[in-house]
Amino acid sequence: MTKPIRFQSNLFNFQNVIFLFLISILFACSEPKPLPFLGEKETINGKIVEHRIPDFEFLNQDSVLFSQKNIENKIYVADFFFTSCPTICPVMKTQMLRVYEKYKGNTGFMLLSHSIDPSHDSPSVLKSYSKRLNVAGPQWQFLTGNRQKLFDIGEKSYMVTAHADSLEAGGLLHSGAFMLIDKNRYVRGMYDGTKAEEVDKLLNDIDVLMKEK
Repeated sequence: MTKPIRFQSNLFNFQNVIFLFLISILFACSEPKPLPFLGEKETINGKIVEHRIPDFEFLNQDSVLFSQKNIENKIYVADFFFTSCPTICPVMKTQMLRVYEKYKGNTGFMLLSHSIDPSHDSPSVLKSYSKRLNVAGPQWQFLTGNRQKLFDIGEKSYMVTAHADSLEAGGLLHSGAFMLIDKNRYVRGMYDGTKAEEVDKLLNDIDVLMKEK
């Protein structure tokens, strides 16, 4: 009489193991995957490290110098544009406004829009542009400065197109990408800022990055 009882006990334990295994898989699947690090690794002082946005300094829409110190320990999204752009910029800013509205008031998050037309986009022009977008406060910065430095940080650091091109409208060519940067200035995502579904993914990835330890 004892053998059937032992068999039922073993079966019960086996079922428990299977149940716990399935639960562990379910929890593992529900955890978001860590975002990748984009860009080629660099060697600094003999140590291999992830690609990182270097130190920078530009003027913002309030004619105040803005540097990497102002984004210390903050997640941010960056893009490149110019205020007179007749092609993709209006669409990009409509999508960037979605990001702004979702995280407005979050002190750990910022937006940086770099103008690649500093000869026209003075701080006062950028200020007027931000007002037209109904953007207030320091959370969304519009940056200008030396044109070559803006080109360089765009193409060498953010890994996007940003340069002069006489064949393009406005004489300038830039990417429509939004770049997601973490608190350590590592590039963690790149998204087409002209497509709503890509910005949907960006919004989701910002949430993932905010939970990252």
